[in-house]
Amino acid sequence: MSGVRIGVVGAGNMGADHVNTLHRWVSGAEVVLVADLDKGRATEVAAALPGARATDDPYALIADPEVDAVVIASHDSTHADLAIAAARAGKPVMCEKPLAPTTAECVRVLREERADLVSLGFMRRFDPGYADLRAALAAGTAGVPLLVHCRSRGVSSAPGATDEFSVTGSAIHEFDTVPWLLDSPIMEVSWHAARPTSTVTGLRDPQLMLLRTADGALTTVETFLNAGYGYDIRCEVVGEHGTLALTDPARMVSDTARTRATGYPADWRPRFADAYRLELQAWIDAVAEGRPAPLATAYDGLVASAVAEAVIASMHADGRTVAVQVPEV
Repeated sequence: MSGVRIGVVGAGNMGADHVNTLHRWVSGAEVVLVADLDKGRATEVAAALPGARATDDPYALIADPEVDAVVIASHDSTHADLAIAAARAGKPVMCEKPLAPTTAECVRVLREERADLVSLGFMRRFDPGYADLRAALAAGTAGVPLLVHCRSRGVSSAPGATDEFSVTGSAIHEFDTVPWLLDSPIMEVSWHAARPTSTVTGLRDPQLMLLRTADGALTTVETFLNAGYGYDIRCEVVGEHGTLALTDPARMVSDTARTRATGYPADWRPRFADAYRLELQAWIDAVAEGRPAPLATAYDGLVASAVAEAVIASMHADGRTVAVQVPEV
């Protein structure tokens, strides 16, 4: 065995990217099995790895004696059941966000005896820019934080995207990142929509969410799935004595025809490649050493989902302020 033997559930964009990252950039990891309901897709992803196998049964992957740990990157609706199966099998699992579509399903995971084996893929905790921002906040560089401005824009929404998906599929990252940055939980939220873009129908896009944390800071979260121009993530913290903000991660600037320009990535993969690599390396190291992984926990996933449910409740109540209620476990 050359390292921790990994089974990856899901061979779509996210799962395939995790397979590639584990194989090429993470030391001590060996992807041995890939599962997808579309076995042809799983076979195609596995074919790029020496000795890897493919299956259309994710539960067979979890039970396979050659799999030491599991990455879950399948459809959101499958996450809770697969995480429970992995925990019952005694295998560490790194589950992509969200932990589950509802807090009730999150609670089911947390009530499992080995829920401590479940880590959650809130990779922004490992992004170098966000890590520097958090360190600066902890050091008091800009004084007490008063406002946080978060912006998440994409080129185009996925087919069938709904108003709720903008919350559970995009803004949920901010629901983990903001309390992690400020070291203060989100207590109340409200949801608001601007005039929708003319490029899509049946979807209120962009959206604006207001979050108030226990420390009294106010956060604005903008999600714009159909911004068109590129994948653009920004975060600025306004403090009593100054501001802190992520810088543009572009690696090149072009100066031509009296114009200076930088490019935007088409999706999340180039922007957060370092974050995914660092997250997966930290997880693999912890699994190999038999210690808790320094990733977001299943409970962190429950808290983020509770914030998402409060935002959606506000969405369906004309934007009124809704208190965040985290279920007891």
